[in-house]
Amino acid sequence: MEGELTGQSPSRAPLRATYRHGDLRRALLEAGIDLARAGGPDAVVLREATRRAGVAPNAAYRHFASRQHLLEAVRAAALAGVATAMEKELASVPRARRAADQARAGLRAVGTGYLRFAQEETGLFRTGFAPPEPIALDPDPAKAGPGGLNPFQLLGAALDRMVEAGVLPPERRPGAEFLAWSAVHGLALLVIGGPLRGIPRAQADALGQRLLDMVERGI
Repeated sequence: MEGELTGQSPSRAPLRATYRHGDLRRALLEAGIDLARAGGPDAVVLREATRRAGVAPNAAYRHFASRQHLLEAVRAAALAGVATAMEKELASVPRARRAADQARAGLRAVGTGYLRFAQEETGLFRTGFAPPEPIALDPDPAKAGPGGLNPFQLLGAALDRMVEAGVLPPERRPGAEFLAWSAVHGLALLVIGGPLRGIPRAQADALGQRLLDMVERGI
């Protein structure tokens, strides 16, 4: 479970009084993921995770020394979930005849997967991006999808393909990921917790596609 989410509720191991080596850490992490899914980062509380795992609070400390350590592990799993959603969207892109069309579709796919995860897994999305810590160049594999890249790296790879296909001029490539990420992440926040919260899903999706058009033209 650690390092990968697919948008589905994780299977939870049966509660029991004793655990084989390694099982308790996984049970605590899964409990933390469930808490984040339901209530965002503020809901990730070590004592509640131990209660859900069916053990005394002191038993958790050999695996997670503090609430912050558990939150960091849940955050990594949430970011891996975002990356997995982006990879899934990429995998669904039909093969195009022209490299330029394929590159454009790939950029749209990573943005679509990102926005979809934000709407379908709002608590985890908020948890993944809540702490003010850099993730752009973080090589931690726990924050990556099955392909080994984190969300920011997936966006960078999509932009690199745009350059290779002749769609994005090489001189405009430096820093383009920050511009694209700012736009898409901003819309995600507006939809899940800002002034656009509560608009119909179809309208949110349509706005997302228009934004991705704007990103492609603007970079």
